[in-house]
Amino acid sequence: MPIILIILSFLAGVLICNAIPHLAAGVRGEGFATPFARPRGVGLSSPVVNVVWGWFNLFLGLAILPRFVMFSPVMPLFNVVWLSFALGFLASGLFLAWHFGRVRPKIS
Repeated sequence: MPIILIILSFLAGVLICNAIPHLAAGVRGEGFATPFARPRGVGLSSPVVNVVWGWFNLFLGLAILPRFVMFSPVMPLFNVVWLSFALGFLASGLFLAWHFGRVRPKIS
């Protein structure tokens, strides 16, 4: 097995795993640290930023996985149906982040 497959599989795992806490915090309307926070990686980013960052990680991880890993359990194809799903996922996440970010009590 070529080393590039192992490296890209590892990278896909890192990206998909990293998407989980950002998406979870974002759709609950909570802040969470991202590379865009001040100070970088320590401060909290808004729920919307977390959904976008989590979606980007998930999208990229899923895009890498089937292209380089044989017998991948996930086989997203870059067509209109898959893109529609990805955009629906992003739109729903952004709405939930915006909504719950407004209605949740702020904890200091």
